[in-house]
Amino acid sequence: MAYHIIGKKWMCLIIHSLMEEPKRFGEVCSLIPELSKRVLTERMKELEDSGIILRNIITDRPIRSEYSLTRKGHDLGVALQRVESWAEKWL
Repeated sequence: MAYHIIGKKWMCLIIHSLMEEPKRFGEVCSLIPELSKRVLTERMKELEDSGIILRNIITDRPIRSEYSLTRKGHDLGVALQRVESWAEKWL
């Protein structure tokens, strides 16, 4: 199951981009410029369906969405940071 989530292209970068604070769709898009909006939309939906991220609707005008990691998603992000540390050391 874990490889099904993190094995898909862009998933780890999306999770990484949400580690510090919640972000709007456009902010995530600007942090990963090579990622198309269509694919980002698909990946965000998959992460939401997996319980990794939470989509929060902000009803202020204009209405917008903000994405944040769930507790489950944050724990996954911490594990990915450990893998990143290993890669920096050994690769």
